Amino acid sequence: MNNMKINIQNTSNPLIIKFVANSFLVNYNNYEFNNIDEASDSPLAQELFHLPFVKKIYISGNFIAIERFNIVEWEDVQNEVASQIENYLNSGKTVVSDSNSRKTPISIYAESTPNPAVLKFVCNKALVNTIYEYNSIEEAKDSPLATKLFHFPFVKAVFFDANFISITKFDIAEWNDITTNLREFIKQFLEEGNPVLMAQATTTKEENEQLQEEVFETYDDTSKEIINILEEYVKPAVASDGGNIQFKSYDKDSKVVKVILQGACSGCPSSTFTLKNGIENMLKQMLHGKVEYVEAING
Repeated sequence: MNNMKINIQNTSNPLIIKFVANSFLVNYNNYEFNNIDEASDSPLAQELFHLPFVKKIYISGNFIAIERFNIVEWEDVQNEVASQIENYLNSGKTVVSDSNSRKTPISIYAESTPNPAVLKFVCNKALVNTIYEYNSIEEAKDSPLATKLFHFPFVKAVFFDANFISITKFDIAEWNDITTNLREFIKQFLEEGNPVLMAQATTTKEENEQLQEEVFETYDDTSKEIINILEEYVKPAVASDGGNIQFKSYDKDSKVVKVILQGACSGCPSSTFTLKNGIENMLKQMLHGKVEYVEAING
């Protein structure tokens, strides 16, 4: 690993703080260490246990959470710990070795979506930290898992979010014939420790998100209100259906809102009904007189 950066993130427990990296540290497994002996599979955790205030270490995805003893305050030591972790990661040393001792078995189950062409494969562990969508094997070059999935001739699109994968199929296949193969393939791929994403994909995505935050500040007040409503009220609902919605634009003269539909929402036969009877009505009611029409663009 190189060019690793660590950000400090507080948690609801004042004794626990998260040190979040800009790339994945471990793939699809959670590791919890209560002392230096338990941390024999993690040279990084062993090193951190030499700090006298470290009580427990939890490693998952792209972060390390550390619980401290009540002998120091985090504000007095957190920057030094972050630097220590960052230097360790940039040295290229192992975070957790490939041991069978503390790995959690992967389970995958298939879940239907409102879009008959899309099935949602849900994992018992986090897969990604933000949304990724690929509509071709060329687009998927930064995702080994998506690239492998496109080798199935019936896979049309792949969408990652949190702990699930939404797969869009071509009409040549029926879900009854391919679901088991896909589920088993994904399970085996993850259990073998293969990465969902390459490190550069995470970095690029974070750069894009930072750019989006900067763009957000350039929007007019109504556009910001629309974005906040979509984030709070709409995105959780569409995520449960295996999709996502993004704000595209707002025209104050025509009062038209354009949104991008992704994952299971893209091309879904019921998306028009959802837009008209759900999102459009919601925006009309919450933004009196500012919105008249919502137009969808498939991602």
